[in-house]
Amino acid sequence: MSVETVPARKRKAGIRHFFRKEDIPLYIMAFPVAAFLIIFCYLPMVGVVMAFQQINIAKGVFASPFVGLKNFEFLFSTTDAYVITRNTVLYNIAYIVVNLFSAVAMALMLSSIRSGRTAKIYQTIYMMPYFLSWTVVQIAAFAFLNTELGLVNKTLAAITGEASAINWYHNRPFWPPFLVFINAWKGVGYQTVLYLAVISGISADYYEAAMIDGASKLKQAWYITIPHLRFVITISLIMAMGSIVRGDFGLHFSVTRNTGMLYPVIDIIDTYIYRSLMNLNNIGMSAAASFYQSTVGLFMILIANWVVTKFDPDSAMF
Repeated sequence: MSVETVPARKRKAGIRHFFRKEDIPLYIMAFPVAAFLIIFCYLPMVGVVMAFQQINIAKGVFASPFVGLKNFEFLFSTTDAYVITRNTVLYNIAYIVVNLFSAVAMALMLSSIRSGRTAKIYQTIYMMPYFLSWTVVQIAAFAFLNTELGLVNKTLAAITGEASAINWYHNRPFWPPFLVFINAWKGVGYQTVLYLAVISGISADYYEAAMIDGASKLKQAWYITIPHLRFVITISLIMAMGSIVRGDFGLHFSVTRNTGMLYPVIDIIDTYIYRSLMNLNNIGMSAAASFYQSTVGLFMILIANWVVTKFDPDSAMF
């Protein structure tokens, strides 16, 4: 009669513990999400090989010839490389900062509304732009900025008493702040819901004690609410750093109507690659650009998480 070793018994006990009968419903619920991630996120990663190939559709992906780093020269050898990289990084930094402060401020204001029905109405209004496509936003923006029939020019003409025909799509200084505003208008409502969920979980005892001590609403927000949001804010910032070189194609291409006059101030890596590849029709270059963005994003997340661990280890992702 063979004697079962202790490690083997522990291994079997661990397996039995992992597949407990009461956990089966949880595994069933998690299965669709796990399958989605495997099929649409992990399996397509095999295609990263295209970044190092000269793709031949007839031969297929794995039979196409390798060209090494030649596809990456497309991004770094062009004279516009500095401009598009600068625009992408600076716009993303502006989006992160403005959206973060706006979402936190909006969450604080909504949480202070005593009427639950009123708060839900405002919350719905703030969330609605998030579900609009950039094409719809572009149509709405054009209705405001149209040279002849735009609401902005008509309003200026009514105020000044003179005909106003400002061509906003040729006015470069106007677009950087306008794009930041449009991005915040569309995306802040979604982020606000995340912070509201955290605020709703804060115990009311903290606020009651603060009120007894005579703390104002502003002090309650600063010393109670915001510290409880610290973890979520930090995680959001770390994740946002992963997209620091990946621009919002819909915003910069559709809303600006791809106007050539605005390229120096609106062009980002994504729009530049799209226009270039529409002419070159080179899939390998597109794959190389995407691989570059993903790699830089990964390192940015690791660096941001490392910085956070130095100051506040409890708020880091890992």
